[in-house]
Amino acid sequence: MQNKRVVITGMGVVAPNGVGLSEFTKAIKNGHSGITYYQNLKDLNFSCCIGGIPQVSEEKKLEYFTPLQLRGFNSDGILYGCMAGIDAWKDAGLSVDADSALDQDSGTIFGTGTSGVEKFREAIYKIDDKKVKRLGSTAVIQTMTSGVSAYLGGILGLGNQVTSNSSACTTGTEAIILGFDRIRAGKATRMLVGSCSDNGPYIWGGFDAMRVMTYKHNDSPEQGSRPMSATASGFVPGSGAGALVLESLESALARNAPIYAEVLGGALNSGGQRNGGTMTAPNEQAVIHCITKAIEYSNISPNDIDTINGHLTATSKDGVEIKNWTKALNRNGADFPYINSLKSMVGHCLTAAGSIECVATVLQLKEQFIFPNINCEDVHPEILNLISEEKIPQKMVQKNIQIAAKASFGFGDVNGCVIFKKI
Repeated sequence: MQNKRVVITGMGVVAPNGVGLSEFTKAIKNGHSGITYYQNLKDLNFSCCIGGIPQVSEEKKLEYFTPLQLRGFNSDGILYGCMAGIDAWKDAGLSVDADSALDQDSGTIFGTGTSGVEKFREAIYKIDDKKVKRLGSTAVIQTMTSGVSAYLGGILGLGNQVTSNSSACTTGTEAIILGFDRIRAGKATRMLVGSCSDNGPYIWGGFDAMRVMTYKHNDSPEQGSRPMSATASGFVPGSGAGALVLESLESALARNAPIYAEVLGGALNSGGQRNGGTMTAPNEQAVIHCITKAIEYSNISPNDIDTINGHLTATSKDGVEIKNWTKALNRNGADFPYINSLKSMVGHCLTAAGSIECVATVLQLKEQFIFPNINCEDVHPEILNLISEEKIPQKMVQKNIQIAAKASFGFGDVNGCVIFKKI
């Protein structure tokens, strides 16, 4: 184990409230929501007819793909992932050149959940109609889970590990920790890490059927996502992608690369669906263990954490999450760190959530601010019994922050927590 220091030298984001770092940064500072109403969901008898979908014009797509490539392209998730990944690579000062040599020191771990579900649907109908030969040459790469990492590996000429992970809502945070571990061990110089998620009725329908999404804000979409609020009534679905270039500090300094923050460490675990943990609910002891191990592996004290970007989905589990944080840190009341949830502005972006939220967390460290929790004017009493309301800012706070924690908790009772430090 070489224990190399790992830093972030590039980032990219495709989010419901901002495409590209500049637009996204402005949106989260100002508390701008990207959640809107979708008539097609109403037409399909969805209870929740609102969601977060990145606004990507046809002109914007042509900045990343040729018209020929786009003609056979039918996966929004892969599109978002490639856009965010290419932007992060360029942001790190690295070349995007189809004629460049194979880069054996660079790889990618870029996760997703269900890829190209519309393509799956198209395939099923064509097979049923005995028209399998009309599926086209891109059906496989658009529907395999590793489609996004395969596209990015080819676009960027990556010769190190190229793979996709899939761990429900923990996917993006997990990808960062896996990439961090690979660089730290000296197996790669840099890793493009992140995650993406498709959108629409075939992705969101299952959650609507589970009745975990809000149905009370179809007439007021921007007020629908309400993490930590007493009037939260379920999550709002979202989509998009986040990407970060992780690199050894030695390499970053040698090429005079920009540095956003340092990754101190992280932890991944599972509650095993025991002791209260289920397929859809976390084992609280496992959550606490994940957070404490992330702190231990990062060689910091719980008192060193200045701010937390929580998972916090606007469900009944928000209060439980806050309770778990207070136990893991042994901090409460006014001593508790600042905490926020990006989901108030973008909804729950599912497999893309962790990576988009990590980009937001790192931006806070780089620019020294804490983004607001919108729709949280009525903090849940259960949460106020644990921490001070001032620690849940409703407007942007300019603050000297040095260390930030980001956690994600996913279906299957899986957990991830990563610690970032200003550099």
